[in-house]
Amino acid sequence: MSRRHRAEKRTILPDPKFNDLVLSKFMNAIMLDGKKSAAESIVYGALDLVEGKAKTEPVDVFHEALKNIKPSVEVRSRRVGGATYQVPVEVRAERSQALAIRWLVIASRGRNENTMRERLAGELLDASNNRGSAVKKREDTHRMAEANRAFSHYRW
Repeated sequence: MSRRHRAEKRTILPDPKFNDLVLSKFMNAIMLDGKKSAAESIVYGALDLVEGKAKTEPVDVFHEALKNIKPSVEVRSRRVGGATYQVPVEVRAERSQALAIRWLVIASRGRNENTMRERLAGELLDASNNRGSAVKKREDTHRMAEANRAFSHYRW
């Protein structure tokens, strides 16, 4: 990391089908080896499956799922006098969204369905209904922050 100045934020274009910036960021997270078209087909295919199962607008299901996964607090390690404490801190909105996207991708890849489209669709539906391993990850993070609330005075 550069000590001179912060890296500037790159602007990304919204996705072509739904014109949604968050969905475009999600596609970039799904993408492997720079294969954007493969990531697009996976995400759009999963959203088609979601639309078939949920009978609602797939982008709304996607945003509801992300909202249910986003953490509001997390723990950060802080060294004080030779001891390391897990200090609960608020999560910035940008980081919260990035964590939610990351957890959704990891949870989808860990599922047992046959294709990535089916895995992603299943995890999106689960997350929009407050179930699934991505939501469990958020709850574990909140539980850890709650358990270490006694160290919140070490916040910086």
